[in-house]
Amino acid sequence: MNSFNPQELITRAFIRLRQKGFNLGVGELLIAEEAVEGGFGENPQELAETLKILWCHSPSEQSQFDPIWESLLVTPKMTKSDRGDSAKSKSGDDYQQESEIENPSPLSSTPNIEPENKPESELASLPIQAPPTAMENEDNSALQAYYPITHRSMAYSWRYLRRLVADGPVDILDWEETIKQVTKQGFYLAPVYRRRKKNHAHLLLLLDQNGSMTPCHGFNRDLVETACNQSSLQPEKINVFYFHNVPAENVYKDLYLTEPTPFQEILTTCDNETSVLIVSDAGAARGYRTLERIRATTRFLLKLKRYTSLIAWLNPIPKERWIGSSAEIIANLVPMFQMDKYGLSNAIDIIRGQSYHAFI
Repeated sequence: MNSFNPQELITRAFIRLRQKGFNLGVGELLIAEEAVEGGFGENPQELAETLKILWCHSPSEQSQFDPIWESLLVTPKMTKSDRGDSAKSKSGDDYQQESEIENPSPLSSTPNIEPENKPESELASLPIQAPPTAMENEDNSALQAYYPITHRSMAYSWRYLRRLVADGPVDILDWEETIKQVTKQGFYLAPVYRRRKKNHAHLLLLLDQNGSMTPCHGFNRDLVETACNQSSLQPEKINVFYFHNVPAENVYKDLYLTEPTPFQEILTTCDNETSVLIVSDAGAARGYRTLERIRATTRFLLKLKRYTSLIAWLNPIPKERWIGSSAEIIANLVPMFQMDKYGLSNAIDIIRGQSYHAFI
């Protein structure tokens, strides 16, 4: 291809992969376009690696992706120079004959009748490019977004993160105490009420942003939205901060990483009942094992464990791809789970102080 147009390549690859049976929907297409806007896919090779991370969910799909991608890159397109060289190679009579066929004279109202004994060479197909026609989509099924974990599963899992304390208004009827009082006094005077329980769980969400986590921005947004709006947590008990690769001296209040906040300042708001959920690929997306990243993450976790032990790590990359990367080492320092409904459920069990069930 003479010019590199990532948006066009993404669209063509999306259509071709769906025809080959890949489980792709609108969500995958939008995330791929967002990844390109974020700086991933500056050349065909980098764009191919990004799409493989986003769209291929098994080694079989990865092996099918490469030949399909190569076929998209080598698809021939006729340029002006190609058409010019083709026109120059024709003889004058052939060119005149082709021109008459393409641009018939407006004065002639009847079509030319070809003689029956016309030579076979003159009946050969002419090198005229047919006008483009819209391809019909035989698959009438609606395109659906696909995530390792659905929005509904996130909202359902967050409801298990609770630490109930009876410090609300006294407006809950206590039947047992009322019956005990009537039994003791021998007659009924008034019902007994007890305090309403409130969820005092404190959640600290630390989300890896940009870089190899760009394809997972949609998941991060859903995770924050369900925690803040569809859980039983009190809004003032939810703190969300962002970082890039490793939470260092500063973390950020916004997802654009423009409002830094000292991490030590955040730690002063934590206690031994603070639940901390970290979301990052830990280097597994690109498969790197970086010693500096492992050391920085270790220092961060040691500092965090001085305040709370309710810590879990959610990794958007499948567990089989952690091998050989920094994630394999970090998973030995903190409970780490892959991003699916079982992984999120297990992570929430850890940060609420319960043992988790290992799903096979």
